[in-house]
Amino acid sequence: MSIDDALLQRADSKCELCTATEILSTYDVPPISIISLDKSVLVCNTCLDQIENPDNVDANHWRCLNDSMWSATPAVQVMAWRMLNRLKAEGWPNDLLEMLYIEDDVKKWAMSDNTIRSVDEPTVDINGAELIAGDSVTLTKDLYIKGANFTAKRGTLIKGISLTDNSYQIEGNINGTRTVLAGKYLKKA
Repeated sequence: MSIDDALLQRADSKCELCTATEILSTYDVPPISIISLDKSVLVCNTCLDQIENPDNVDANHWRCLNDSMWSATPAVQVMAWRMLNRLKAEGWPNDLLEMLYIEDDVKKWAMSDNTIRSVDEPTVDINGAELIAGDSVTLTKDLYIKGANFTAKRGTLIKGISLTDNSYQIEGNINGTRTVLAGKYLKKA
């Protein structure tokens, strides 16, 4: 069973943050050392857009965290903690953060994300060309794709990339597998 299928089953085909049922996708919670079910959450397009683009955040959308922060899934707890911290200036998230109890190792994971994208820090390819969501890129070297157990060959075209919270990485599909890649191994197509 693929990670996507396992996530759909675990989440009952609903966004694990806001319970929306439309246009769901896998989000791998940074920092990512290996892509796995335990390090991923199922999110809707609205949540994904606001996670990846802090300028698009609608604080009222995240009132859903009042329920999802009690999830038994550590990756969901991490995302709830991070979004509540991002929204601290609103006031109400502070109350939820005070109530939220997560294990020490999960809190350490939540706090370890020092890769939050700065508005003025672009993602660039090997030549320094800025990458934006939707761009196509090619691999500049053979890369072993962990979890999928195959090697993506140099010159492989990856269409419709997504940006991640880490300004040094992008997400893209290679042979039907969603993976995170470092910009230093990519060239804008």
